[in-house]
Amino acid sequence: MTKRPLTILLANPRGFCAGVNRAIHIVEEALRRYGRPVYVRHEIVHNRYVVQSLEAQGAVFVEELDDVPDDRPVVFSAHGVPKTVPAAAEKRGMFYLDATCPLVTKVHHEAARHVLDGRQIIMIGHSGHPEVVGTMGQVPDGSILLVETLEQAETVQPTPGQSLAYITQTTLSVDDTAGIVAVLRRRFPDVEGPHKEDICYATTNRQQSIKAIAPRCDAVMVIGAPNSSNSRRLVEVAASSGCHRSYLVQRASEIDWSWLDGINRLGVSAGASAPEVLVDEVLEACRQRFEVTIEEISVTRETVTFKLPAELCT
Repeated sequence: MTKRPLTILLANPRGFCAGVNRAIHIVEEALRRYGRPVYVRHEIVHNRYVVQSLEAQGAVFVEELDDVPDDRPVVFSAHGVPKTVPAAAEKRGMFYLDATCPLVTKVHHEAARHVLDGRQIIMIGHSGHPEVVGTMGQVPDGSILLVETLEQAETVQPTPGQSLAYITQTTLSVDDTAGIVAVLRRRFPDVEGPHKEDICYATTNRQQSIKAIAPRCDAVMVIGAPNSSNSRRLVEVAASSGCHRSYLVQRASEIDWSWLDGINRLGVSAGASAPEVLVDEVLEACRQRFEVTIEEISVTRETVTFKLPAELCT
């Protein structure tokens, strides 16, 4: 039976970013140095394949420090944690490693600086996301007002007379965030923003690469987890860039092949916490069903790397 032709436009950059690579390496190096088990508070990154791979090596994932024995190492996830978490670990005399992405730590420092300078903070982000919880937990309660939408930006009411600043979650839609910032600047002309945008380079680059391929595609498939903010934003960006048949899948086994009925050009990308092995798996599944031609579309080359914590470098 002759296979139908399918052209795949493969977005680049895609997949792992420097912060995700660093977080995974922290867990792997901790296992190598300290043996099994090493505990990890919350999913190290939002990807089940990654979590299960680390579990197979001896990592144990928990949601709270109460589930960690005093005598075993614990790693804090790449999303960051409230100040109360390392404080509790220190009180118990626990050995911990902080895998918070350095670009998230940058936002933590911004929040702390604004509070020291007497500013109230508006944070643009998604309620309940671990990164937002961690950032809001860097400062006293009430210091940060969370805004998720344009509508909330129009109605948020900071304390009258207090100076104001805004910060953002690192994994948001660049375009949506720009719209919210524009509203805040219109309503509060003196609001202080970050010296360098909080949305991280990897989020920005992956969204740019999706924008480059989406108008040329009949459908777009993003590989990533449903609880991965940056992956979900890629699906939204593809749709807003002209490809309304845009789907999020965790891996090839989840693909509904009816999505590709009548499709001649498929865009493929992956969120910053999705490993390249899952991209390869999807491409191979496509090859089994179609005569595939792959065209890689690159918008930039990433060279960013982050060092491991000092405790793992000696």
